[in-house]
Order: sequence, then C-alpha cells, then structure tokens
Amino acid sequence: MKKTIKTQLIHFLSVSCILFFLFSCQNSASKQNDHLVFRYNEYANINTLDPAFSRTLQDNSVCNQLYNGLLQLDNNLNLLPSIAKSWNVSDDGLTYTFNLRQDVYFHNHKLFGKDSTRTVVANDFTYSLNRLRDESIAAPGSWVLNKVDNFKAINDTIFQIKLKQPFPAFIGLLAMKYCSVLPKEIVEHYGVDFRANPIGTGPFKFKRWEENIKLVFRKNENYFEKDSTGNKLPYLEAVALTFLPDKQSEFLQFAQGNIDYLSGLDASYKDELLTADGRLREKYNETVDMIRGPYLNSEYLGFYLDSKSPEIQSELIRKAINYGFDRKKMMLYLRNGIGNPANGGFIPKGLLGHDTSIGFSYKPELAKQLVEQFKAESGISKPEITLNTTSNYLSFCEFIQRELEKTGLQINVDVLPEATLRSARSNGKVDMFRSSWIADYLDAENYLSIFYSKNFAPDGSNYFHYKNDMFDSLYNKAFTITDIERRKHLYTKMDSLAMDKALMVPLFYDEVVRFTRKNVKGLGINPINMLDLRYVHKN
Repeated sequence: MKKTIKTQLIHFLSVSCILFFLFSCQNSASKQNDHLVFRYNEYANINTLDPAFSRTLQDNSVCNQLYNGLLQLDNNLNLLPSIAKSWNVSDDGLTYTFNLRQDVYFHNHKLFGKDSTRTVVANDFTYSLNRLRDESIAAPGSWVLNKVDNFKAINDTIFQIKLKQPFPAFIGLLAMKYCSVLPKEIVEHYGVDFRANPIGTGPFKFKRWEENIKLVFRKNENYFEKDSTGNKLPYLEAVALTFLPDKQSEFLQFAQGNIDYLSGLDASYKDELLTADGRLREKYNETVDMIRGPYLNSEYLGFYLDSKSPEIQSELIRKAINYGFDRKKMMLYLRNGIGNPANGGFIPKGLLGHDTSIGFSYKPELAKQLVEQFKAESGISKPEITLNTTSNYLSFCEFIQRELEKTGLQINVDVLPEATLRSARSNGKVDMFRSSWIADYLDAENYLSIFYSKNFAPDGSNYFHYKNDMFDSLYNKAFTITDIERRKHLYTKMDSLAMDKALMVPLFYDEVVRFTRKNVKGLGINPINMLDLRYVHKN
C-alpha cells in the first residue's frame, strides 16, 4: 500500500529531527528522538570502513553494522546462515557450496542506476574474495584464503569454494568481516577512498564520518533479516559514535547519560562502578545494567626476539618476568576480579588446547635466581628492559614493574598511543610490548598462528619473530587432522613449545563486560565482544 502524503510528511519530519540530533551540538534538541538513536564512544578510534582492512575489534564492530557475508555467528558463536541460506561440504572436505538468498540488496548509491540499488549475486562474492587476495591491494585479511585453491559463481545464486587441503576450521573464517560482500562498481569508483565511502548490505548504512570526531549510520530500510516474530530489523533509526580518546572521558559521558553503552573496565573508573568483588555498586543499580561473560581474549606481554638487547634475548630474563609477579593479585586489585589469571599458555580458557600445566605460576624466589644467573653469565649488573604499552594498561605494567624490581630487574614503562604502538610492534621497533589476541574464529589454530614462522610481522602476526621447525611441522600437520581430540593434543603441544621459550608473558584471559543505560534492551553479549546492534532498542 502506498503511503499517503500525510504519512510521508510525518516520516520526513521524524527523520529530519533525528538528523538534527546527530549533527547538532545541542543535546536538548534531540531528547524526543533519543530512543531511536544508539550512541557510544570508541576511545581507540577506527582505521577504516573497508572490511578487507578491518583488523581490529573496533573496526570489526563498525563494519559489522555495514556488511554481511555468506555466514554469521550468534551470541554463542554458533555458525548461522546470512546471505547464504544453506550450504554443504563435500565428503573429502575440499568443496563448499553455498546457496544464496535472492532478497539481499546493497545500500543505495547513484552508481547503481535508476533503482539506486541492486541485489547481491554470486559474482559479487567472486569479486570480493578476489579483491581480498589481490596482492596489489595488500589487505591484511588475505590470510583467511590461504587454504583456498579457487572459487567461482556457478550461477547467480550458487557460489562454490574449493580448498587446497581439508581445513575443518575454514567454515568459521567465512563469518569474519574480511569476507563481506562488496559491489564492484562502487569499490572501483572510489578506489582507496572506499574506506570512507562504504556501501554494503548490513542493517545500517553509512551517513557521515568526520575522522577523530564522529561517525553516523542510518537504518537500512531494505535490510533482509527479520526477528523471530517477523518484524524487520534493525529496530534503531540511527547509530552515532564519538571518538573521545580516553576511557575516563568516555565513562563521564556514560555516567551523565550522553552515551548508551560502555565496554570493558579501566583503572580510571572501575572502583567507581564496581565493588572489590566485581559487583555493580548500589548507586548505579537503578540507572545501569551490567552483563559479563567469557571472552576469547588473551592479554599478554610480548618479546621481539630479533632485538639486540641481551635481556630480551635471554630466556632466563624472559622466564624471570613470567615467574616474578602474582597474576591472581593483579586481577583482584586492578580488575576487581573480572577476568582469569593466565597461569596456562596462550590459548585461553574455553578453547580446545588450553592447559594450565604449561604456563607459569608465581615463584618470586625462582625469578630472583634466574635474574642473578643472568647477571653472572652476562656480566650485566643492572639488567633493564623497556616495556611499551598504551595508557589504558599502564596500571598493569606498573604493577609488573614494581614486582620485578624485587628480583633485581628494572622495567622501564613507556606509554605510546594505540596506533603508534601497533605500528612499532609490527615493524620490530619495540623490544617488549603489551598486546592482546582476540579469537577471530572458534579454533585454537587462530592463536597458534601467531607463532608460525611464515607469519613474521609486518606481513603477519608473528611479532616475536619466533621460528621453530618442530612447531611449524606440528602447525602444518594440524590442518590435516579432523579428529577433535588429536587436534587438541597437537594444539597443547604447540602452545607448550612457545611457553618453554617464554616468548611472551600471558597476563590474563579476559571477560566481556558491558554496561548499558537501563533503557537499552537487546544488546546481548558474545565471547568475541563483537558489537551487534540489529536487535537493540531503547525504551
């Protein structure tokens, strides 16, 4: 049924008011439309709106609102259909065939012609995956296709992928934002500027991005998904992001009701929000909801093994750091008990291969002995290391610094901006660094790839420049094994090889903690902390 002129006018006025809210500096002008707009801050900023380059959690969360791929994950990380309504895998595990929906439309753009849009067809996936593996594009997400031999569109609604060898975890990779479908005509029109002019198929469409200031999405009226009762998604009219660069300012905005959502803990406000045992303080019970759950995220300190520093090259010192501080005490005092001390290896709790027996516990006397042994063997009487971190993890690094002083090792803490540290870490410019690894898919291979020699940074994620022939052999062997128990033992063995050399200092296995205003409903939580706003509404 066509809308009457009256209803069209009402809709136009409503949308105009919302846009006024989004672009006005006066909050009072937006109150009547507040329930239609989801507002949050991204202190770590974002780098791109191009999913092929979406390598951080922050980039993934914004791209998750703009794009779809063949498959998607639910909040329990079960694999579900998205643009592919069904799929099957050949008996030999090499051929994946996807049957596509026929009601998925790209966001409107004048380059599509008179209809300003068109449906997604299988050739769009051929283009998108070819672009992902194009060496001239140099997309950081190209690694997801390393096991792929070829792919093709059988017709408009059937897309097929063939692997070089069986890889049971491959299907999970297709749910990553790297594998989002893109329209060739739009991407090639904008070239590198597509990063700031995105056109996808997601629940929200791009409206405006003033880098470092704000980002605005609008509801995609043509979105193909519906809720369980048949209502169209998403419920929200718009999403508005700001980029205040520190967590304390972000918390103040949240406490004042100016943003709807706060993710994670920070030393600047954790005691204001939470009790010592991790419960929401009574003063916030009537205005704030807290949800928490497992997070497939390992926080760690890493060592660059090609460093010229004798301390970094010394296995004695690296192990002394691992033994020299109490992770349980650190979590209690610095995280109010949110998260689990990383006394196992790099693989976090919740993934096959995790084993507490291969990690490091608190042994201060042994740490002292190892430092003394290093002094005696090296002739260096005052060993010291510079640890590079961001301001948000300064409290952790200072805690470790104080504890290690008791062993005779001096740790100098240097605070860098997030982007600077990321670049320095990738290019071997820092000897010791704080970092984290968040699971992209539900297989421990995701974590162990960081130790594989062919993944040396800056082209890959092996920031340590660790090379071990036995590890590489086991890593390659794991791809040929489909039996879960056998893979689990291989993963634990690989993790133990890395821990034996103390390539890193696992700090803790994180938990997802989200705070929302009481009027925010339907946000949910998941173990990879991906932001999904399709089902969010505000009372």
